Amino acid sequence: MITRFDKEYWEDKYSIEATGWDIGYASTPLVDYFKQLTNKKLKILIPGGGNCYEAEHLFEQGFENVFVIDIAEKPLKNLKIRFPDFPDNHLIHDDFFNHSGKYDLIVEQTFFCALDPFLRQKYADKMHDLLSENGKLAGLLFDFELTEEGPPFGGSSTEYLNLFSEKFTIKKLERCYNSIKPRAGRELFFIFEKK
Repeated sequence: MITRFDKEYWEDKYSIEATGWDIGYASTPLVDYFKQLTNKKLKILIPGGGNCYEAEHLFEQGFENVFVIDIAEKPLKNLKIRFPDFPDNHLIHDDFFNHSGKYDLIVEQTFFCALDPFLRQKYADKMHDLLSENGKLAGLLFDFELTEEGPPFGGSSTEYLNLFSEKFTIKKLERCYNSIKPRAGRELFFIFEKK
C-alpha cells in the first residue's frame, strides 16, 4: 500500500485525468444541501477540492467567500480556466494540513477518501481547528469496506461516529438518498457541528 499521497502523486493523477471520482459537475447531494443555505456570507472551505465543481456552483449562487485548497496545482488551474471570475486568492495551492484560518462551513467531497487512512484522526483534528465556533463540516463519505486498495478508501458509519464524536456533534449521518447512479448505496451524507 502506498502510504504517502504527495503533491507529485496528485499532479500525475490530474495530468492523466485518472482520478476516477471526478464526475464533471457538482455532486447532486451537495447541490441539494447548498439550496438550504440561506447565509450567502458564510466563509466556506473545500479541501482537496480537485476540479471543484462545487466551488463553481456555490460562487454562481452568490456565495463569494468560497475557498478551495488542493495539494495539486493542476485542478486549481482547471477551475480557473472553466470559471475565470473565481478569485485567484481563493484558490490555495498547499497541503491542507499546513493551512490555517477559520471557516463557517467545510465541505467534504472525496477528500477524506483520498487520504491515507492513517491520517484520519489528523483530518478530524484539523477540521475541528479550522472551524469557527458552531461551524459545520458537511458533505459525503463513502460507505464501503475499508481495504488497503485505494484511493478512494472506504469506511463505515461506525468508524465515522468513533472518529468524529469526541469533537463534533453528529447532526446527521445517514445513507444518501440522492447519490448519482454509480455511487448509489455507497455514500453517506453527514453534517457534523463543532463542539
